[in-house]
Amino acid sequence: MIEYIFFDAALRDKFVAFAEQRGVPCTATDDSMGLEVAIPEDLPDELIDELEACYDSLQDEQAELSKDEGELKRLAGFRFNLPDGQSRMLPLQTEMASRLLASFSLEEIQGLFDAVAACTLNPGDERLCQVLAAQNQKAE
Repeated sequence: MIEYIFFDAALRDKFVAFAEQRGVPCTATDDSMGLEVAIPEDLPDELIDELEACYDSLQDEQAELSKDEGELKRLAGFRFNLPDGQSRMLPLQTEMASRLLASFSLEEIQGLFDAVAACTLNPGDERLCQVLAAQNQKAE
């Protein structure tokens, strides 16, 4: 599942309506970090791009709402998975989360956090040069 987090119910509802208009099933839940919406991962790339664009637009609206309400600090969160399948939420300041989302898709961010969790819990003794050499051998 691809998960999106919101801090405003009206913005979450806009996203759900947008997705449902395109035939995308959504699961909306309340989490301790915010309001989550989950969609299937096996959607066509064009549809995922539309949903990502909608989410980005709604995040901009959230930022404007936060400024209008005088909120100085808010948290955002990214869900990631531990190697044993457990799910965790990493809280981040919204500025940092926004910078990540400006450069990476939600799937890429979650993949990065999943990889960090796996490496942290199952550290190897490999050095980067060993990893690179192994990748070069596989390519040949």
